[in-house]
Amino acid sequence: MPLHQKNPRCSHDQRLQTHRMNQDLEVAQISRALEVTCLSSHPLMPGNSKEAAGAGIPNIPEGPQSFCSSSIAITATSSSKSDEGSSSQEEANSTSLATPDPNSVPLGALGEKVASLVNFLLYKYQMKEPVTKEDMLKIVIKEYEDHFTEILLRASEHMEMIFGLDVKEVDPSNHCYGLLIKLGLTYDGMLHGEKGIPKTGILILTLGAIFMKGNRATEGEVWEVLNVTGLYSGRKHFIFGEPKKLITKDLVKEKYLEYRQVAHSDPAQFEFLWGPRAHAETTKMKVLEFLAKVRGTHPSSFPSQYEEALRDEEERARARISGRAVSTSMAPASSRAKSSHFSRP
Repeated sequence: MPLHQKNPRCSHDQRLQTHRMNQDLEVAQISRALEVTCLSSHPLMPGNSKEAAGAGIPNIPEGPQSFCSSSIAITATSSSKSDEGSSSQEEANSTSLATPDPNSVPLGALGEKVASLVNFLLYKYQMKEPVTKEDMLKIVIKEYEDHFTEILLRASEHMEMIFGLDVKEVDPSNHCYGLLIKLGLTYDGMLHGEKGIPKTGILILTLGAIFMKGNRATEGEVWEVLNVTGLYSGRKHFIFGEPKKLITKDLVKEKYLEYRQVAHSDPAQFEFLWGPRAHAETTKMKVLEFLAKVRGTHPSSFPSQYEEALRDEEERARARISGRAVSTSMAPASSRAKSSHFSRP
């Protein structure tokens, strides 16, 4: 091959490496911005966005303080078989990875805007207030208005993967966005009146770990996943607090998880299962789609879990049809009873 010809595989790898480096940098900047906010005596207010914007750091922080990208955690839950075909899938997806133009905006500056916007979105979620494009441009993005779409997209990805929240445009005419809990879940791990951080991302990771381990995961297996994200049992995380209480107490009390001793285990071991509220609010397919998305692949890349999720979808569909049929059959009987009642002399 002539030297001047580009190797497409090399170019693909470079795009992937650039994309991952960008994500790592942004996660580090988000962690630093949140650390400054959480350690202060007040939550981030719109007037403090400049402080958050200057909180980005050029290097990834080491140690448990960094809440890493959830894709690392998902990788830890999957078997080696799930890697088969991943390279070809990455090849197919490579065209969707936008490589930033180094001559347009400094990478660090754009990343700082992404981190600041994440912080601002969290503040709005805490206040239970909608977010408008005008607010984002005026308070956070400012001189980078031309990059609004890119900054919002990247901030939305971090809100989704780290905190379990969807950023959706709910009023296109006024460019108004809402912050919604993902996968149909209704609990964000925040106490009433608490100005903390939503913890739905931890719940989704835990549900995913349980599903990937055959619908039951030992306590050790769950912590293997959470440890990769910087969360450790008995150690207070600077953003999310002490995770063990959340996992073994709060989410169990809310019926999202079941936490029980493994039968005949000596010494005693404990395991996690999905709780009734998790089964009622979300599905295995939704959780699998989330795991596949953060890994950059398709749910079918996890064959056994994908088949199980499809069966679960079919069973739920049959149950809904059956429920509607019962409801329909009861309606005429009720109508006949009312008709008989009013026809009496």
